[in-house]
Amino acid sequence: MRKRLILVALVVSLTSVVAPALAVVDHKRHFEPKLLSRILHANAYAATRPGFAGIVVRDRKTGAVWRNRHSDTLIWACSTPKLAMVVDLLLRDDAGAISLTAEDRHLMHLMLNTSDNDAAHTLWRRYGGEDFATRFPSYGMTDMRFTDEHPHHWGWILTTANDLDRLMNFILAKMPAAHRDYIVNEMRTVDPNQQWGVWGAGAAAQPGNKNGWSDDNDDGSWLTNSVGFVGPDARYTLSIMNNTQVVDNGFDVGRKTTTEISRIMFNGYFG
Repeated sequence: MRKRLILVALVVSLTSVVAPALAVVDHKRHFEPKLLSRILHANAYAATRPGFAGIVVRDRKTGAVWRNRHSDTLIWACSTPKLAMVVDLLLRDDAGAISLTAEDRHLMHLMLNTSDNDAAHTLWRRYGGEDFATRFPSYGMTDMRFTDEHPHHWGWILTTANDLDRLMNFILAKMPAAHRDYIVNEMRTVDPNQQWGVWGAGAAAQPGNKNGWSDDNDDGSWLTNSVGFVGPDARYTLSIMNNTQVVDNGFDVGRKTTTEISRIMFNGYFG
């Protein structure tokens, strides 16, 4: 199944080299022209890179949304579901369904700060396993799914850039203020090894992100995903899901792609 998905994506990405990637914009709401120009430039850059990238940009103040043609393409989520796990744990604790301990909260910090897999494994097993995912659509991840060929586990979820966009905006717009502020602070203070992807917006943009990455089928392909926010009051959200497909040094290539997309859009745009 995984290889079939990659082959389909390869055909799509090769097509995008011939014809620029199409995009969907909410024309009832508008991006500032300078920023829209940057967004289009970033998408054109992405089309020149190995593989393909799904991209969604949202202006939370005006409601404008920009999506490229790959925004609804299912891609392995890698570690980005850890962000949804934190949302779920906090809301279940509020409801009295679970009672988070100091250790649990430390593990949540590790998941967000360094994307710690052991912390995620522990919390996944401790608080319901695949039952977590039954609530993920409530947080915006309506495209996500498991495949029958792999365990129903946080590390084997397929999702889209649209899902990550909706998840990020659920956190910023619908979470209780204390939880929202906690997650925003965690995403703004990630470990240096997580400072890529949306982080490319630069310090003046006050970025925060949750990244996810993995090699794919041991064939040189890498998945490098990043979701987060930039700007005063986290005004803009950005989700990027990138599949490098078969290239040498796939992780470095993919990390550069996702970081440069954000840099082109937002670095120097603020302050």
